[in-house]
Amino acid sequence: MMKIAQTIRNIFANEDLNFLLTNRIPRHALTVFIGWFSKIESAWIRDLSIFIWRIFTDLDLSEAKKTQFKSLHDCFIRELKEGARPINDAESVLISPSDGIVGECGIIKNGQVFQAKGFPYQISDLLGSHIDPVSLEGGVYVTLRLTSAMYHRFHAPYSGVIDRVVYHSGDTWNVNPVALKRIENLFCKNERAAISMQIAAGRYKIYLVPVAAILVASIRLHGLDVTLNSHYRGSHHLKCALPCVKGEQLGWFEHGSTIILFAPSGFSLAPNIANGITIKMGTALFQLPPL
Repeated sequence: MMKIAQTIRNIFANEDLNFLLTNRIPRHALTVFIGWFSKIESAWIRDLSIFIWRIFTDLDLSEAKKTQFKSLHDCFIRELKEGARPINDAESVLISPSDGIVGECGIIKNGQVFQAKGFPYQISDLLGSHIDPVSLEGGVYVTLRLTSAMYHRFHAPYSGVIDRVVYHSGDTWNVNPVALKRIENLFCKNERAAISMQIAAGRYKIYLVPVAAILVASIRLHGLDVTLNSHYRGSHHLKCALPCVKGEQLGWFEHGSTIILFAPSGFSLAPNIANGITIKMGTALFQLPPL
């Protein structure tokens, strides 16, 4: 079994085959099927699925709050034990909302950021026309990629109020590095939710954007009695006033993917943040402007 797993990993290491096998397939249909299959509450389906998942990934359930799961989906959106993710509670620090690998990060210039080297996109295309990109000019951004084995709940990066959620229906391209180097404006094409937050007593507005991908659609937010998925077409605006505390759970991906954060001018990247590093929820991501 391990030899088979290694053979498949070697196949996926070839960029051309990786792109072909994970994108040139019926992405939407496969994503809907996996969404249905993962929620089947059958002991043998659950156990077999998790067994296969462990073979091909570095799945670690030692931090999980519970040891028995109703389904593959239940395992995927698992909560962690109390204290598994310490929160940096310094007022000068905005924390990472999730576990993840830093893809791209840096300064927002001319309303533009990067999904990969040489592949820029306009933040207005990602966030929507109701956002004035000038408000983020000179600010900072970070892209966090969640692998399938990672913890998939996301949390408030700072205390504040969520004042708007805009769901954008879209495609389900894979968001791995291979696809990001080949598909222009990929994040802007995929299903996503732009979460607007007022933080620091309303002094600053930041944006948190969970982006879905193949096998990875549907986003659930606490405080909103709705699962955001492809049943909505176009843009779906949800005005709200949801208070949240730094580190508090905001929701989860039904099957995980990518989170992008944007903060306005005056914010800066925390000293340890750089492309390619793996970080955990609760660690420093941005520094707030000095008072």
